[in-house]
Amino acid sequence: MKNVVVIGGGIIGLSSAFYLQQSGCKVTVIDKDNFKDNCSYGNAGYVCPSHFIPLAAPGIIWQGFKWMFNSKSPFYVKPSFNKALIDWGLNFAKSATNKNVIKSAIPLRDISLLSQHEFEEWNKIPDFNFGYEHKGMLEVFQTEKVGEHAHHTVEKAKELGLDVSLLNYEELQALESQTKINAIGAVKFNCDSHVYPDKLMDGLKKLLLAKGVEFKYGETVQSFEKSNGVVTKVITKENAYPADDVVIATGSWSKEIAELVGAKISLMPGRGYSLTLEDSDYKLNHPMILAEGRVAITPMDGNKIRFGGTMEVVPTTAKPQYERINGVLNAVKDFLPEFQIEKPAEKDIWYGYRPCSADGLPYIGKIKKYNNVVIATGHSMMGLSLGPGSGKLVSQLINREPTSIDTKAFEVERFN
Repeated sequence: MKNVVVIGGGIIGLSSAFYLQQSGCKVTVIDKDNFKDNCSYGNAGYVCPSHFIPLAAPGIIWQGFKWMFNSKSPFYVKPSFNKALIDWGLNFAKSATNKNVIKSAIPLRDISLLSQHEFEEWNKIPDFNFGYEHKGMLEVFQTEKVGEHAHHTVEKAKELGLDVSLLNYEELQALESQTKINAIGAVKFNCDSHVYPDKLMDGLKKLLLAKGVEFKYGETVQSFEKSNGVVTKVITKENAYPADDVVIATGSWSKEIAELVGAKISLMPGRGYSLTLEDSDYKLNHPMILAEGRVAITPMDGNKIRFGGTMEVVPTTAKPQYERINGVLNAVKDFLPEFQIEKPAEKDIWYGYRPCSADGLPYIGKIKKYNNVVIATGHSMMGLSLGPGSGKLVSQLINREPTSIDTKAFEVERFN
């Protein structure tokens, strides 16, 4: 029986543990906190094959400069002479091309569809209810310029075999008849689904514990013991864990952990914010992206609605800027004028760090220096969406099985 140590208790780490345990491995998961302080909880819950355009796309650099000094802007990079940020920024700028968008579309589609299929399989597991709904998602737009881009997105999505349609205002409003929408149309991604992240994560932990997966709380990995080209132990301040194989799935902290095993990845944290209303008077039938506002809204788990957005490329030590939630709320009011939501107390605003690769594609694969180490990170805003698919690929790589999809595009050290 293989003894596998998974470092990281977010959706990628727990998904990896699920498939590794299922394949017959003995699995230990180590988390530096309490398995709740990660981006897998407060996100919009999208399971979205629609997101086949990576973060590193044409125009984002110039748009980022325009938004740089606006505290309410959807995208912000904190200026710094930090070497990691400079390296990431240069790689990001090189990747923000049409060529990268075209090259990324099929790998992102394939891993998204794989992950969605696995979510649907999870949804059949008894007593594992995580609010899975396949209603599609609306990407709503207000301007002709964005509408033209939406038309091209629909064409490309159909080329990729995705179920998608372009709606005019009347068709959009008919789908959301209970509230007025200030827009001229929308793309309806029938291919998309969503979950309630809190329930998903808590239920997955419960399931893994019942299957004998060991959880180690509040331990930070400090080093690795190595011998003859493999890692033999994972060492924390408290313990040393023997390992036949190791998975590094520590989200925005993965760059530092990867360096301990001689692997360099181009990665920066991208902080996002959200708030969740329960038993609200405001209702939506479908998850919704407000295109110009870059805000995500999700009705979830029957009585909840979550609003999220912003992308701050900042160190994980940076003080949260809670005023950024105002940008989210202003966009909501602009698109949904009946949604008059006041800024909540800071304790009711969630924030978390998304691990952003330099080209918008995740890193999933073995490293060059040690053949028994797999890294799975860099999923940007799609960590939850790609969690089960990524976990399945990790298990297949560790067990030296053919992978469900081609993983070449996700090569870990592709920027070296």
